[in-house]
Amino acid sequence: MPFSDNIFKAYDVRGVYPTELNEEAALAIGEAVAKLVPGGKVVVARDMRTSSLSLHQHLIGGLLQGGVAVDDLELMPIDAVYFAVGKFGYDAGVMVTASHNPPQYNGFKIVKKGVEVVRGTEVKKLIEPIRKRSSPAITASERDIWPDYITHLRSFVDIPVLKPLRVVVDAGNGLAGIVIPQLFDGLPFELTPLSFELDGTFPNRPSNPLAPGAHEAAAELVKKVGADVGIMFDGDTDRVFFLTEQGVFVPADVTLLLLAREFLRREPGAAIVYNLICSRAVPEFIKQWGGRPVRTAVGYVNIRQAVIQEKAILGGELSAHYSFRDSFSSDSGFIAALAVLELLSRQNKPLSELVRELSPYAKAPEVNLEVDDKATALARVKSSFADAKIDELDGVTIEYPNWWGNVRPSNTEPLLRVTVEANTPELLREKQQELLKLILS
Repeated sequence: MPFSDNIFKAYDVRGVYPTELNEEAALAIGEAVAKLVPGGKVVVARDMRTSSLSLHQHLIGGLLQGGVAVDDLELMPIDAVYFAVGKFGYDAGVMVTASHNPPQYNGFKIVKKGVEVVRGTEVKKLIEPIRKRSSPAITASERDIWPDYITHLRSFVDIPVLKPLRVVVDAGNGLAGIVIPQLFDGLPFELTPLSFELDGTFPNRPSNPLAPGAHEAAAELVKKVGADVGIMFDGDTDRVFFLTEQGVFVPADVTLLLLAREFLRREPGAAIVYNLICSRAVPEFIKQWGGRPVRTAVGYVNIRQAVIQEKAILGGELSAHYSFRDSFSSDSGFIAALAVLELLSRQNKPLSELVRELSPYAKAPEVNLEVDDKATALARVKSSFADAKIDELDGVTIEYPNWWGNVRPSNTEPLLRVTVEANTPELLREKQQELLKLILS
């Protein structure tokens, strides 16, 4: 069956199975990756989606057809692929996953040596015209990296200081369900698991923890068992979210500050990367704690590049990707989870109090506006707030002493994305309405 050109995204390959992305696409992508690393060695893995096994087998077939050697990790989280490429020197790594997308989607995340992200648009250029392909016999070598992988994750936490915290973990029927039991084994945490059974149909909640209502079951369980913290993962575990002991969802930029506090304790003066739609509290606290804040455009690729360039110990963004210098500058929900649990073990305060201390401003969720002429709307924002401090790192950011806003265009849709933060809820409502009205006028 032919596949769609629309599956080749800015950062990965992703689409609806089987109409947009299918076994023919998996074979072609395997061949394309082989062209990237001729004669090399590639590590592969897959998530638990119902289409992943078949796509995984055809991906391996395409790789072998392209003349590369393949090691198969089978069911593993995405940061295990990053770890394998970084630790063992593979020429490339590919995971079959659609991350947090709904169950009808699937895709491929691809990295090269050094855990360098390969964009879907790069892969598209290497795809040969549609032709009849046949998958050779699957002769990939199986490899077990579980002991090395778990040891690597635990190296980011000082185990003797950990306290017997009560922890609810919502795996969302994703890969956290097979990692957390091994990661927590022997640690002092009292674990209450939720939705640990692997199921690519995601019967209990959406794979995306940010979807409306997705955190409700975990929040109720946190309160029911009297947990100190709730932790939620997306399907392939590269994103992690936290709930306070009161069941309240913690914004990802506040989580970045929790992580920054812990990592700056470990390495005073280190650089911390954040993107420009994070709260202005992020650079303020990082400076207060003696760190060096580094600001980037939106997008995980930008965060990771800045972590590498600035030799930053940590980077993060509002989508809850957290990149760690000492984990090959790649993201890992499990490292973030362990670091927050260590911070809680060291503090004599509940998570809700720590979050409150790090949330001095009123910030609205991002609003998406459908706009036909994005350039004209952005120019109107600039001219209407000419007395503001303005920068154009990503869209237009306007900044005043008591509020700021960012308006940035979508790369793929006729949308402008609007973020506003202010010193008070009242000023936030006023300025958000003013900005939205201006854009739509």
